[in-house]
Amino acid sequence: MSNHYHLVVKLNPAESDAWDQNTVLQRWLTLHKGPVLVQRYVAGESMGKAERDTVSDIIDVWRKRLTDLSCFMKCLNEPIARSANKEDNCTGHFWEARFKSQALLTEEALLSCMAYVDLNPVRANMADTPEDSAHTRIKERIAPAFDLAKAIHDQSLNNDFELLIKPLAVFDEGIKDTEQTGILYSLSDYLQLVDWTGRIIREDKRGAISGELPPILRRLNIPIDQWLVNSQQFEAIVHRRFRKTA
Repeated sequence: MSNHYHLVVKLNPAESDAWDQNTVLQRWLTLHKGPVLVQRYVAGESMGKAERDTVSDIIDVWRKRLTDLSCFMKCLNEPIARSANKEDNCTGHFWEARFKSQALLTEEALLSCMAYVDLNPVRANMADTPEDSAHTRIKERIAPAFDLAKAIHDQSLNNDFELLIKPLAVFDEGIKDTEQTGILYSLSDYLQLVDWTGRIIREDKRGAISGELPPILRRLNIPIDQWLVNSQQFEAIVHRRFRKTA
């Protein structure tokens, strides 16, 4: 958007427990140069026990930071601030305040937030339809255009490591064993749901859209009126709604 952005991310802190030290180093050094001691370690130079122990301690800190939301936001916002400061010939933070976060603990909360974010440009009159909006996940799913090689070049990322870049979360992947690995809806249903919701909310089209519930809403047993409130006023109601009950 013109003055803010929204992200829907899945956190899995336990994932880093399975990473060996080399994996942690690859991930961290893709974005950061690292201290001289770590650079020597990566280069395979001979090191004493005390030096190797220090490197291990540094890697343990990085392991935690790689799955920490605050660290992620810091890495995301710093390049924006540097670019803006260079353009305006000044220093300091770019954003007015610290980011806000909200845990999405139910399927209803996740679905409502995803639709809220994908429809932001439409509601702000920056786009006529979701597929015409810029910088949204829904447009990328409809017409993939992300160029990883260009992104690495533009951001001056270290591409010396064979590191897999995670794609968008997969629809319909379902649950494997006891862990949710994807989004428990079909992409087709989600696209229809976003389009239906956007048309209902827009005043100039409110009377032209059928009131028939999309399949996902029927499956989740979410009433139409409640869904409209969820998707239109998500930020205002999220703190008093969507709490996980025992």
